Amino acid sequence: MNVLIIDGDHAAAQKLGQLLSEMFPKIELIGQLDSIEASLRWLNEHPLPDLIFMDVHLADGTSFELLDKLEVNKPIIFTSNSSEHALQALKVSAVDYLLKPLKKEDLRLAIKKYHRLAMPASVDHPTALTTETHSPRFLIRFGQNFRLVELKVAAFIYTEDKITFLVTKEGRRYPIQHSLEKLEGMADPQSFFRINRQFIVNIESIKEMHTHSKSRVKLLLDPAPAKETIVSSVRSPLFKRWLLGAEVV
Repeated sequence: MNVLIIDGDHAAAQKLGQLLSEMFPKIELIGQLDSIEASLRWLNEHPLPDLIFMDVHLADGTSFELLDKLEVNKPIIFTSNSSEHALQALKVSAVDYLLKPLKKEDLRLAIKKYHRLAMPASVDHPTALTTETHSPRFLIRFGQNFRLVELKVAAFIYTEDKITFLVTKEGRRYPIQHSLEKLEGMADPQSFFRINRQFIVNIESIKEMHTHSKSRVKLLLDPAPAKETIVSSVRSPLFKRWLLGAEVV
């Protein structure tokens, strides 16, 4: 497996390279870049690597500006000094988002996650995940009519008066004949998270996050629900781990 490192901090990139070489001898480091300009030139002139480690802040801008200029259809593990851009990173399908200074255990888990996601679905790997694993469908009746709705189109799911509703990204609301507990088990854990007893949210619907009382987090969703969406104090630590791409158990 070959790896490219893109990081505006030369010392941090060197340290990452050393850790990768020590922990994963089969990894081949094929380049170390520090700017948007250098990265664009390199990526246009070389075959894409198997995996890219990309710091959020580069010498002449951010890695998101780089991704806006060039489509990179390869797995990316983001690194940063803060969790500020974790949500943005996950929305561009990052494998993981690691906080600096990097810890060996976090790096090991990130590489493990990369291998799991990159594993082809075949007879040799019968447990490999596919894009359809967490896409259950619901047949919803409206009088004499029926409509097929997939769970993956949900912006959020909530309960009200003992009825469960699925709200799509377009703002359409459908009653679902499943409990929130059952839907939590059916949903893709990388995309959906249960923030409290009443709501399950899709990461793509989170527009803003604000600190709330007692270490809780208030979410602004798009589309906006009628009620406030606040991550419970019990779920807040798990929610933050989920945002950073860590496995929540």
